[in-house]
Amino acid sequence: MVMAQSLFITLRQRRPGPEVDVIAPAWSLPLLERMPEVRRAIPLPVAHGELALGKRWRLGRSLRQRGYQQAIVLPRSAKAALPVLAAGVPRRTGYKGEHRYGLLNDIRPLDRKALYRTVDRFVALGHEADAPLPPPIPEPRLAVTADGRRQARSELGLASDDAPVLALCPGAEYGPAKRWPPEYFAEVARERLAAGWQVWLFGSDKDQPITGGIAKAAPGCTDLAGRTTLAQAIDLLASAAVVVSNDSGLMHVAAATGRPVVALYGSSDPGYTPPLSARARVLYLGLDCSPCFQRECPLGHLNCLRQMHPARVLEAITALHREAS
Repeated sequence: MVMAQSLFITLRQRRPGPEVDVIAPAWSLPLLERMPEVRRAIPLPVAHGELALGKRWRLGRSLRQRGYQQAIVLPRSAKAALPVLAAGVPRRTGYKGEHRYGLLNDIRPLDRKALYRTVDRFVALGHEADAPLPPPIPEPRLAVTADGRRQARSELGLASDDAPVLALCPGAEYGPAKRWPPEYFAEVARERLAAGWQVWLFGSDKDQPITGGIAKAAPGCTDLAGRTTLAQAIDLLASAAVVVSNDSGLMHVAAATGRPVVALYGSSDPGYTPPLSARARVLYLGLDCSPCFQRECPLGHLNCLRQMHPARVLEAITALHREAS
């Protein structure tokens, strides 16, 4: 969803700039609310992985009177295109995918070489089919206010002192092969705590075993995993001096708040889904076995992350903080 903001910005740059409404899962609405380019977020009443063709069709029918001129369908599934057909949108744009002829009428071939990054693929759909590839990519930027940051701190009972905050995002729902070792996160946390920083740990309730272990190994950390809403997480990440994160959704959110980000890549490819910010620094060893894109290390050693030692991450934190000061 964060990468899709680059498409929304691109659409608004057209002349005349169209109004942009977005059909999206309900969990993502707090992100869309922080995107000034989006006029209206329309919740998709479907669970992840649910076919629910009837629900999708009824949603589309409910939108027929809004007079949309174009619909851009980012997922490559047939079910994703069903609501815009039901809505009667005259121009329905998307990449060639599973059985979508008739559902879409502006079907583009996907040039994987010219459009390697996910964000390139999204943004290209906002241009005409014959436009040069890859397209220019505007950086995502979520709208965050000082009042919002203060309110989030107050709601979570966080200190409002001036000590810099290190935000750590040690989870990655895809699997262990994307997670820097928790003991390394703990070492980084201890070093920054000793230097007078605050350290906040972020994640979902599923990440609590990881963040809990880090907090135990680095007393003084504030474990926020499972305690924040997505909206609060956005505001709190925007309060950090530096964010250190695995390749995860929170990494993209943090980059879109404009904060300095140290992004740690193991089994995944930073060339495919990089943080879209000039203030992000990617750490990636690029071993012969990388990227494997596996959930667990197929060789059993996880060297792509274990050989990325805490000293290297601490050096990146120091450099980014100095640049931002």
